Amino acid sequence: MSEEPAVGPGDDKWAPMMRAALAGDEATYRRLLQEIGRAVRSMARGAFSRMRVGDADIEDVVQETLLAIHLKRQTWDGGLKLAPWVNAIARHKIIDAMRRRGARRSEPIEDFEAVLAAPEAEDPHLRSDIERVMQKLAPRQRDIVTAISFDGQSIAATAARLSMSEVAVRVALHRALKSLAAAWRSATQ
Repeated sequence: MSEEPAVGPGDDKWAPMMRAALAGDEATYRRLLQEIGRAVRSMARGAFSRMRVGDADIEDVVQETLLAIHLKRQTWDGGLKLAPWVNAIARHKIIDAMRRRGARRSEPIEDFEAVLAAPEAEDPHLRSDIERVMQKLAPRQRDIVTAISFDGQSIAATAARLSMSEVAVRVALHRALKSLAAAWRSATQ
């Protein structure tokens, strides 16, 4: 995110507009927010495009940035440039949006069956290795790993089926995967 250019047409225009807005000029403030909104929209679109996460949250970022500017406008030092201040707020809102999304990316799903075709012949030894290492887990851990990692069940569904809390299932899954990694390392050394 640090390579983001400062948003806006430059401080020659925005800083005086903000000063006028702080003095009570509502029309200028409205124009300033519209200009900032366009600049933040462009900045967010570029950041989301580089991260290849789709553009579903761009308008949320714009609105959150404009709201933050509105709520914190009194904290801006009128003697400083405005664009870097706006840029910092916008960058933080973009980062927040990406964190909320997690590592998900939006990809088109057409023709995925050709890309994700099952291998012609699966290595039977690999399957037996996995089964052997899985046998080292406690029965409940094995059940949780199988349900979530192999069968694709959700944490909530697994927790309900096993009469456990979701937090307990997550902890058990984490511990089981850690045990599996250790068992796999020792088996392959």
